[in-house]
Amino acid sequence: MSTLSLWARRDPFAEFDGLFRRYAEPVARQGFVPAAEVERDGEDAVVRLELPGLDAEKDVTVEIDGGKLVVRGERRDERTEDRDGRTLREVRYGSFRRSFGLPSHVTADAVTASYDAGVLTVRVAGAHSGNGARRIPVTAGTPEVESAERPAA
Repeated sequence: MSTLSLWARRDPFAEFDGLFRRYAEPVARQGFVPAAEVERDGEDAVVRLELPGLDAEKDVTVEIDGGKLVVRGERRDERTEDRDGRTLREVRYGSFRRSFGLPSHVTADAVTASYDAGVLTVRVAGAHSGNGARRIPVTAGTPEVESAERPAA
């Protein structure tokens, strides 16, 4: 052991900074993450996302991709205010992407989307149809094989 290692002290602030960078930077890079609510309305699934201040027709895309409902877009908000000879300029922006799993029988024709008062509402018609549990009968003995699949004797 060298005498240098005895005198070396750990910097707790450097450790905290390293932890912060490791865990917080991926979240910070992700940008804007809209709040979402998913509920069942009869046989339909209804997804609501809070997207205040967006132009839904230009800034939001709703699609079905790989068995998932994907809502993505970009928020751009720029304001300038002149007060008492001073100019205040705020710029907020960030892209977002939220995805929700769908049953295999759902097609794009079953999905409708509307935007009102800062809330995007996506309705997936029939998402819960046919999802009830079905009991499968269990028989005793060996499974029967179709005669065409049996090997010749």
